[in-house]
Amino acid sequence: MWIYEKKLQYPVKIKNPNAALAKIIISQLGGPDGELAASTRYLSQRFSMPYREVAGILTDVGTEELAHVEMISTILYQLTRNLTPEEIKKSGFDTYFVDHTTGIYPVAAAGVPFDAKYIGVKGDVFADLNEDLAAEQKARVTYDNLLRLIDDPDVCDPIRFLREREIVHYQRFGDALRISQDKMDEKNFYGWNPSFDKKVH
Repeated sequence: MWIYEKKLQYPVKIKNPNAALAKIIISQLGGPDGELAASTRYLSQRFSMPYREVAGILTDVGTEELAHVEMISTILYQLTRNLTPEEIKKSGFDTYFVDHTTGIYPVAAAGVPFDAKYIGVKGDVFADLNEDLAAEQKARVTYDNLLRLIDDPDVCDPIRFLREREIVHYQRFGDALRISQDKMDEKNFYGWNPSFDKKVH
């Protein structure tokens, strides 16, 4: 289905560890609008999509989101490597450190662990695609917020790349929505679901 190339999609080379930045960036790993939720959402939705082209878009974007999980995890690792206990306490990273040391664990910036409730899967073409369009915009806003708070260019550079990919994904899901609308006929998915409903409206 896809080929894993053993390198990051975009380089991450952070010179200065900064656990305070890791505390906020971690939301894009395990938060409600993060990359783990996105990849799981799209790779789950693809199975019930009736159109091959749309399932293909979900597969493409979902697997790319896995690459983004890898990038965010690398950012977190580089921001928290070789920290002293004093740096951990000073940055406020101590509450995370107690439970996870500096291991990469999916939580939101507020400390809430990743939850499957972040994954919207309805099994309906239009409900799922509109969920996906909204998800990409929410992720883009989260990256905007991170860029407003971060001044380290080594951190901002990969974050900007990830933000740009959210915009591309939004456009791809717009294409998927148009494809699905063009394929509607008397079996109008807005009115009924032919997989379950036998009578024609």
